[in-house]
Amino acid sequence: MSARPRPHSGTADEEATAAPPLKGIRVVELTTVVTGPYAGMMLADLGADVVKVEQPDGGDPFRSFQGGHYGAYFCAYNRNKRSMTLDLRTEAGAAAIRELIATADVLLDNMRPGALDRLGLGDADISSLNPGLIHCSITGFGPDGPYGAKPAYDAVAQALSGMSSMFFDPGDPQVSGPTIADNVTAHNACQAVLAALLARERGQPARRIQINMVDATIAFMPDMFGVWYKDGLLPGVTSRARYSQSFAFTCSDDKMIALHLSSQDKFWNIFVDAIERPDLSADPRFCDRKLRIQNYEELRKALTPIFRSRSRPEWLDFFARIDVPIAPVYSMAEVAEDAHVKHLGTFVTVTHPQEGPLTTIRRPIWFDGSRDDQPMAPPPALGEHTEEILAELRLKK
Repeated sequence: MSARPRPHSGTADEEATAAPPLKGIRVVELTTVVTGPYAGMMLADLGADVVKVEQPDGGDPFRSFQGGHYGAYFCAYNRNKRSMTLDLRTEAGAAAIRELIATADVLLDNMRPGALDRLGLGDADISSLNPGLIHCSITGFGPDGPYGAKPAYDAVAQALSGMSSMFFDPGDPQVSGPTIADNVTAHNACQAVLAALLARERGQPARRIQINMVDATIAFMPDMFGVWYKDGLLPGVTSRARYSQSFAFTCSDDKMIALHLSSQDKFWNIFVDAIERPDLSADPRFCDRKLRIQNYEELRKALTPIFRSRSRPEWLDFFARIDVPIAPVYSMAEVAEDAHVKHLGTFVTVTHPQEGPLTTIRRPIWFDGSRDDQPMAPPPALGEHTEEILAELRLKK
């Protein structure tokens, strides 16, 4: 990384194939499952050399989450990395990880507090190995405190942060949807590492970063806590939908559609005119936005049979002619077939020499109108690069 940005003097073609922003940055990843691997993958997508250190006996547990050693969950969070197997409890493994840390710019771990100390890799040990190293630790609850030593996973962090209260029906609580707390924490970790790299480049000392899942998940919901602390309104399952005037409806073909009328009156007026239901605007329950928020459930019930009258393609074609925020609710199988998703080029197929082809996702960040600088290597097989990395370390001695 350069101390100051340099003006670009190349051609447009050269710019399109410019080196990724983190080229030359090495990240040592001592992580498993989601939070750490996802943070590492985001750094790898920006060009960092991410060395994933795994135990020889199975590696990251996500590898075998559904059997085998190259499972879908593992692949989802580990593209563009190199895998190295080391038993850190052995003398040889301990020596190798120290050599590797000495060559790194970033160390990323998501072990429980105290685990690295027991391996002889406490903060003082790591700092002596590499004073310029940025060390980012991800934990469930932070390094200490009443819950510091407890195990934490996505559902635990969602529950403790208050997020689950906005999804669960108290009469029949059910965990649903994708991982949120894990993924949000990973994004915060990546953001912190990038900030620390920039600060180091500007002459500041290397930072010791601590990220925990509870903080990250709470911080992900500033609006919900803002409503509670400023207005004294306790958010519930439909609070966001009420205030944003968001709806989901099932069409005549049993396909779903989502409608987001937001705070601007124009969307409501256009919508009501389009479906030829002026009586809804005249209804004393719905005649202004405040009343539509207050009577959200009644409005939802009034609109439900309207959307049941046509198929999803008919509704999409109908609304394509007017300026109303609406979209189909796709299944995972449908997303890649959407015309605009195809235009974005979001999905790409990579091929591992032993494991074969794999569809993965491009990073959502574009630089200068392109993301051609993103490395697109498939997730590594367990220990695939061990000898390669050990050879590099021997050359550096």
